[in-house]
Amino acid sequence: MTTKRELEVNRRGLLLAAGTFAVAANVSGAHAQTAGQQGSSADTTLSETGRRKLGSLEVSSVGLGVQNMSRTYQQTIPTRAEMHNIIRTAFERGLTFYDAAEAYGPHEVERILGEGIEPFRDRVVIASKFGWNIDLETGERRPGLNSRPEHIKAAVEGMLKRLRTDRIDLLYQHRVDPQVPIEDVAGAVKDLMSEGKVLHWGLSEMGLNTLRRAHAALPLTAVQSEYSMLWRGPENGAIPVCEELGIGFVPWSPLGVGFLNGAIDARTRFAPGDIRGIESRFSPENLPKNLALVELLKVWAERKDARLGQIALAWLMAQKPWIVPIPGTTQMAHMIENIGASEIRFTPSELAELNASVNSINIEGARLPDAVQVFSDVEAPARS
Repeated sequence: MTTKRELEVNRRGLLLAAGTFAVAANVSGAHAQTAGQQGSSADTTLSETGRRKLGSLEVSSVGLGVQNMSRTYQQTIPTRAEMHNIIRTAFERGLTFYDAAEAYGPHEVERILGEGIEPFRDRVVIASKFGWNIDLETGERRPGLNSRPEHIKAAVEGMLKRLRTDRIDLLYQHRVDPQVPIEDVAGAVKDLMSEGKVLHWGLSEMGLNTLRRAHAALPLTAVQSEYSMLWRGPENGAIPVCEELGIGFVPWSPLGVGFLNGAIDARTRFAPGDIRGIESRFSPENLPKNLALVELLKVWAERKDARLGQIALAWLMAQKPWIVPIPGTTQMAHMIENIGASEIRFTPSELAELNASVNSINIEGARLPDAVQVFSDVEAPARS
């Protein structure tokens, strides 16, 4: 019989394999007015010039997720100097939005990012996240979550040191702690804002009621969640609420962990430790069916003289002018390709055609293993 302790260890292993996937001002009425517009032809001036707004926070149209810069899905360790080179080259090419978390590494990715952006720190936006139960000194990952106010404040002190900065531009709660009212979390973040250590805040993979409560307690700038052609769950939940409240939306895994840029085919099998190997959407029985989406991307890539991943990212940005994807990569060529997605435009008729085609494809299998999915869509407890 499997013991409770063994289940916990297994769950921690899954979270480690996943790399722990992955806003203070109210948005003006002008943002709410543009929020319902679709298609690049309806984008704001900011997005047409490679910039977008998450609430009041201006960022590049495409960000860079640095999650795997200390260890990839395949459990290989990238060269640190090359990661710095990618971070700096991204900035030289106009990218100003970098996404990290204390859980990535843990701690080590924040160090890599801090080293990489140090020469131009004041010209970029840093996002990081708290919320997993991670030892503040050693980085040891412990069971469960921890969003107690005193822990949040201590965690941010560690972030500031690792990122070599005096403030976090956008601080997310990585996952909702079912033991801590979201109003208490908002209170801790508000204290950090009053000290100038945090400028904006957001939530990741939260329950929708918690999203509303958090925004009422302290206005949110952004919500982060998985969203792509491969996983469109937020369209029925978080995105409409963000539109209603004027909150920006940041899709993580916008390329479907490599699926949408053609890195996976029907013969692909995954190395031990690669979470994709235990995601049923990539199982041998489901993968061939889901590749219909890749075939669709190939048609549009030829039509637009672009790469598959660029079409997938451009599609995301065309849905709303306040959506900013953060594709992660450890490859220079992929980073450059991803930034280029902001130059792709769809006419209203093209977008309608593409949306209809994407809607017609049924994706088989779940996006995450149950032991990881259980941390998403959680509602915070009521405040007593």
